[in-house]
Amino acid sequence: QVQLVESGGGLVQAGGSLRLSCAASGSVFIFGIRSMGWYRQAPGKQRELVAEITRDEIRNNGDSVKGRVTITRDNAKNTVYLQMNSLKPEDTAVYYCNVVADVAEEVYWGQGTQVTVSS
Repeated sequence: QVQLVESGGGLVQAGGSLRLSCAASGSVFIFGIRSMGWYRQAPGKQRELVAEITRDEIRNNGDSVKGRVTITRDNAKNTVYLQMNSLKPEDTAVYYCNVVADVAEEVYWGQGTQVTVSS
């Protein structure tokens, strides 16, 4: 059974910081994880990439957060971290952990964690 356990969301003032984490567990991950990342979805908007990182630590950040986020990954713990700085009200959204397994490149999603940035 696959589990993605997200933590770290909450309410923060504009200019503040938050750190999200997502730990993946399940037998499918024994064969490896291709990439881990975070997406977000604000009300009335499409889900968009925040940041992702491959097993080889190749990073890809979304345009709207470039320069303000750092994504890291602990392969031994199957955990991904997202450090977000200089947060803006427009960063308010539900943030979803995304994991792509090596097996058949199967994609898994977390349940989402709310991030709210007040002005």
